Amino acid sequence: MMELDSAILSRLQFAFTVSFHIIFPSITIGLATLIAIWEGLWLKTRNPLYLQLAKFWIKPFAITFGMGVVSGIVLSYEFGTNFSKFSELTGAVIGPLMAYEVLTAFFLEAGFLGVMLFGWQRVSARLHFFATCTVAVGTWISAFWIIAANSWMQTPAGHAIVDGKFVVESWLEVIFNPSMPYRLSHMLLATMLTAGLVVLATSAWYLRRKEHIAFARKGLSFSLWWLLIFAPLQAFVGDLHGLNVKEHQPVKLAAMEGIWPAREQNVPLLLFAIPDPVQEKNHFEVAIPGMASLILTHDWQGELTGLQSVPKADRPNVPLVFFSFRIMVGLGVLMIVVALWGLWLRRREALYQQPLFLWLCSMLAPTGVIAVLAGWYVVEIGRQPWIVYGLVRTSDVVSPLPPERVALSLTLFVLTYSLLFAVYLYFFRKLIKKGPPPLESLQQHLIGVEASGYALALTKTLHPAEHRTDTDRHNEGAK
Repeated sequence: MMELDSAILSRLQFAFTVSFHIIFPSITIGLATLIAIWEGLWLKTRNPLYLQLAKFWIKPFAITFGMGVVSGIVLSYEFGTNFSKFSELTGAVIGPLMAYEVLTAFFLEAGFLGVMLFGWQRVSARLHFFATCTVAVGTWISAFWIIAANSWMQTPAGHAIVDGKFVVESWLEVIFNPSMPYRLSHMLLATMLTAGLVVLATSAWYLRRKEHIAFARKGLSFSLWWLLIFAPLQAFVGDLHGLNVKEHQPVKLAAMEGIWPAREQNVPLLLFAIPDPVQEKNHFEVAIPGMASLILTHDWQGELTGLQSVPKADRPNVPLVFFSFRIMVGLGVLMIVVALWGLWLRRREALYQQPLFLWLCSMLAPTGVIAVLAGWYVVEIGRQPWIVYGLVRTSDVVSPLPPERVALSLTLFVLTYSLLFAVYLYFFRKLIKKGPPPLESLQQHLIGVEASGYALALTKTLHPAEHRTDTDRHNEGAK
């Protein structure tokens, strides 16, 4: 049985806290982007449904953003408390990257978040739109610096080691290290999908309950187009990311694909298997012959590096990496299937009437978050036993804390975060059940909008029968 020493407990604590934290940025980055797009579309088209979408989703965004800030602050402290030697060794690299994230992204978000949340009655519509766009850009910049720091730990570059400590030789190489562009693209696309799935599920839930029909139809239609664009794009970027992992972290790739021989040609793609680290083989394999080699080398007979190419001490937890990867890919395939199904129903003019489709869409709310978590487990567990890949082992940088003290802090984190998450879900659910603001009430919250144009668009939305053109009446008569 594995002994729960300080190293294992510290890793468990950080894994738990970062897993909790990543839930919220994975929603807010994409949701901020969606809100900015909806607000921009409203300014362009004067369709009040876009304004209704923006105003409704700002409140869930706000509470999710707050949870992300609170849970994220803890992580930086854990580097010092639980991994003090890591801070000592890599502080010259990681420290400035974290500082840049605060100075550029956090202050930018904080500066305009108040205007975004509470400025509807205080600033012009265009100034409010600028604030919303600024907050969205701030979330992207935050992701940029965090991914840059984490990617450097995955594929370190641009540094030298002086007296056992890392010093920067090229900030350009540190920031844009070999895996950073792929990982940043992959993560940003994941947040777009995660937010889109939350909107999709909520809209489908309203349609199933026959509530807020116009609002729900617009949300469902928009989020399905969103999914149709970003889900296939994510698959493409994920393939490029996999090729990058093959080049720079072959042992991680071997764990993802369940490859054991040190060198193997014509490697099958495992749809399912149970990896056995003790016997160094897989049980109950369901595989497509040669497909892994074809995907990763573009050759049916392509050679791949396996886990036996390194000692057991240099291998990650293979089952965790293997199954996390398949959960992520499986959910990605499901997203593509739902997007294509929605396109087919749209062509048949049955998008809002198919009960099974609406039920499936309403069940998809957590799938984006689950896929993000699974992807992070692949990244972080697959890097082990290294905290800086190939250079510094995780076990060598753990703080010399008594195990009982780390166990106590881990227990307190689990209890506190569980309570916080329950409160978060309660208020998120309450906002969803309350529904969007009525269209009639939106006009009084606006400044700097052409009142007559907005009023006309609002009336057409609320009372479409009164604004039919002669062509519309002629077509109805012909039917």
